[in-house]
Amino acid sequence: EMRAAFEGVRTLDGRGATLIWSDGPRLRGIQDRLRAEGLDPGDRGKGRATWLAYGYVLATAEAHVVAVHDCDIRDYPRELLARLCFPTVHPNLNYEFAKGYYGRVTDRLYGRVTRLFMTPLLRAMKSVLGPLPLLDYLDSFRYPLAGECAMTTDLVRINRIPSDWGLEVGVLAEVFRNCSAKRICQVELVENYEHKHRQLSENDPSTGLHRMVVDIASSLIRNLASYGVQFDAGFLNTLIAAYLRTAQDAVARYNDDAALNGLVFDRHEEEVAVETFARALRTAGLSFVRDPMGAPQIPNWSRVTSALPDLLDELRAAVEADRRGRALSVVARSAP
Repeated sequence: EMRAAFEGVRTLDGRGATLIWSDGPRLRGIQDRLRAEGLDPGDRGKGRATWLAYGYVLATAEAHVVAVHDCDIRDYPRELLARLCFPTVHPNLNYEFAKGYYGRVTDRLYGRVTRLFMTPLLRAMKSVLGPLPLLDYLDSFRYPLAGECAMTTDLVRINRIPSDWGLEVGVLAEVFRNCSAKRICQVELVENYEHKHRQLSENDPSTGLHRMVVDIASSLIRNLASYGVQFDAGFLNTLIAAYLRTAQDAVARYNDDAALNGLVFDRHEEEVAVETFARALRTAGLSFVRDPMGAPQIPNWSRVTSALPDLLDELRAAVEADRRGRALSVVARSAP
């Protein structure tokens, strides 16, 4: 189905879009070679797929800016891409990174992971830890978990990112490390934005929003630890209690917002989400306490090309061979 969906897609310059088959045999071979060199590209996930796409863009050497956006958008106006890229491509603006944001409301409030987890957790962390530049920076974004961002290929080359759903937090943390604050901005992409919506999966931490929050919390905890924040079981208990109180207060405010604006609001559902996210936070925190090293971030492309100078050419050849193979198979199936 995905292959068929890409058949009619054209880029702005009229060329066909390139679909990267990250789990195909050619790219699996490249990932095996990386692991053999001690450069683990991580487990299957959103971060690894994005990292491989970054590599292909670097291999083509045709772009100065890379734009990333989620694929579960129900409506995709051309203006969205233009506004996302504008700060990083305009010659007089000089931004290296632009983060998108947008409203998430229809007849009800969406954006549960941001509303009920990320923002309350950042505020709880600030109340427990006091002022911390990384927390202030993350909390300054209107929608820190938005999948939409644009950055220069210089940042693409040096950023280290997680392979899982912690991608957005990991990218923001790397940009904080590698880029001057004066070169970072956020831009409103559209007035409102409609995603497909994931299930909460409150009883299954391996899927849905439950799994997503575990990955996000893990990424945030490991980044804070890299700045000297000490996590142990006692601190984790304090943090979870502070998060729960902050999130529950947020639910009360959202209930009032919904009543004022005539929106559907299920307070019980919201409270269940908060309780699920608290369990996910505990899971992530205890995992860090048991194994502070944890799953490493994917090596950045600067390190990969230093160790394996020919790998980008190999990656480009593999992606283009897969593309030619798909085109041939389509022709074969359509032949009488």
